[in-house]
Amino acid sequence: MLAAKTLINPSPPLNLPNKLTLRRPKPPFSLSIRNSLSDSQAPTTPGQLRVDILSESLPFIQKFRGKTIVVKYGGAAMKSESLQASVVNDLVLLSCVGLRPVLVHGGGPEINHWLKRLNIEVSFHDGLRVTDAATMEIVSMVLAGKVNKNLVSLIDRAGVKAIGLCGFDGRLVTARPAPNAAKLGFVGEVARVDPTVLWSIVNDGHIPVIASVAADETGQQYNINADTVAGELAAALGAEKLILLTDVAGILSDRNDAFSLVKEIDIKGVKKMVEEGTIGGGMIPKVNCCVRSLAQGVKTASIVDGRVPHSLLLEILTDEGAGTMISG
Repeated sequence: MLAAKTLINPSPPLNLPNKLTLRRPKPPFSLSIRNSLSDSQAPTTPGQLRVDILSESLPFIQKFRGKTIVVKYGGAAMKSESLQASVVNDLVLLSCVGLRPVLVHGGGPEINHWLKRLNIEVSFHDGLRVTDAATMEIVSMVLAGKVNKNLVSLIDRAGVKAIGLCGFDGRLVTARPAPNAAKLGFVGEVARVDPTVLWSIVNDGHIPVIASVAADETGQQYNINADTVAGELAAALGAEKLILLTDVAGILSDRNDAFSLVKEIDIKGVKKMVEEGTIGGGMIPKVNCCVRSLAQGVKTASIVDGRVPHSLLLEILTDEGAGTMISG
């Protein structure tokens, strides 16, 4: 997003943190066009419409051209074939106009499917998957195998070469046990990132597709939260932007009001909302991931509604966005 985003259908004034703006979400839509033409000059053909959309996107393409954008992919956008196609096409378009996208993915629903097929119990503790040795074997096979290679194939067929990786490859990510490993099993954290293996891939115009599994110094494999992996990779790559695709509109100023979307906020405002309990539940690890990546040099981090078709293009190539943008 190049400039401050526009306020859409504002709610009555609220006592909110500094540098916080509200945006009411719109129904799913494609790229908007500024109404800079009079009615008599309005585009009347599909060709003219496409030209106007491209013209409006130019400043954003110029801003992000040559910049690395790390996208965490999961949730509804992974379960729906139409949304999956939307994400893949967005990534390919961004690559074709000169951006350097890096895709990080999880795959919770697919893991659950295979665990049930193999009669392995599925259990969670504090929102995290309990991962014993048998579960870890399935997690690794599903994420680094089935899900990863399917995404690579989809991107390849859409017109850009993709390279499938996981944390093991080139020692991209080194893991360590999570603090509560006694209860969670082989659930890990990121101990270290070495992005060396990624540079030749992105410099050649290819899209890295990275599964969120990694090993520690002894070779023991761990399941790591994909948001965390994306945030640490964004920091290591010096990314311009981190985008987390989620199943919610973004950060809400009122968790019970779907229309109280916070459009932009800074780190100070986020921390205040967490302290006041406005941000809670599953949103806390996401905002913590964003704050940590910003503290390590990422320019902006966005929590984006992955249920909206072409949400990546809306977030990057328009001033409306598709969620909440957090800045340093």
